[in-house]
Amino acid sequence: MAEITAAMVRELRDATGAGMMDCKKALVEAGGDMEAAIDWLRKKGLSAAAKKSGRVAAEGLVGVASDGQVAAMVEVNAETDFVARNEAFQGFVENVAKLALTVGEDVAALQAAPYPGTGHTTQDELTKMIATIGENMTIRRARVLKVGQGAVATYVHNAVKPGLGKIGVLVALEGAGEAEAILTLGRQMGMHVAATRPDALDVSAVDPAALEREKAVLTEQAQASGKPPAVIEKMVEGRIRKFYEEVVLLEQVWVHDGESRVKAVVQKAGLTCTGFARFQLGEGIEKQVTDFAAEVAAQAGV
Repeated sequence: MAEITAAMVRELRDATGAGMMDCKKALVEAGGDMEAAIDWLRKKGLSAAAKKSGRVAAEGLVGVASDGQVAAMVEVNAETDFVARNEAFQGFVENVAKLALTVGEDVAALQAAPYPGTGHTTQDELTKMIATIGENMTIRRARVLKVGQGAVATYVHNAVKPGLGKIGVLVALEGAGEAEAILTLGRQMGMHVAATRPDALDVSAVDPAALEREKAVLTEQAQASGKPPAVIEKMVEGRIRKFYEEVVLLEQVWVHDGESRVKAVVQKAGLTCTGFARFQLGEGIEKQVTDFAAEVAAQAGV
């Protein structure tokens, strides 16, 4: 049987809000599998979490750039938040985002692209900054969205300066109309996406594995009610609709009025949302957490 450590129990507790003993029992039942443990807690009604929140540990900046019907977003990581306030680093992120407009979202291509105003590549410029600032830095990812007619809007939450921050969003809106009006709606949608964190654009884009997992959890919860199979089936259908409303952008309630569906807002404007992207700085990156006091004590031989 897999060893259940205190760190695993704490991680599960942070992700679900369940009690320590319940978390330990869930991990034991799941053989140490974190995702299975979350499902076990949900089935027992001990957790309302649909997915692990995770702890954002990486630093740096998310940068966006736009040029009418195309927009780009990049994430460049550093070791400390201090670097994110460095003007040279900020300028680098701005330039990489602009490069992505023409180079595309392939990180290797971005690294190999000529860096503006120099005779060397973007990766060479990054290496130079690493030597100057003294911290490791990486171009982690990039995303580019385009439309044939309409606009791709950008939004940065709590921007440290225009186009730079810790959460960035791109929203592609296809259709005819006045450009500024389309961009205004796109920025409003960007604020919505930043707040609600949807996983998919529409129902057809939902990850099949995630959907089946949700159905399995909801079915077991419904069966615990003891109701007839036909009633259970209706209960699950209703809860799946609620699931879509939580994770699908176009099915979500518009945060700006608390009533309309996003798809109705877009349709009323005579547009079609063809895609979106959301970057949150450091999401999915685990950073080792050290106990400073213990580290000092160990070095002192205590």
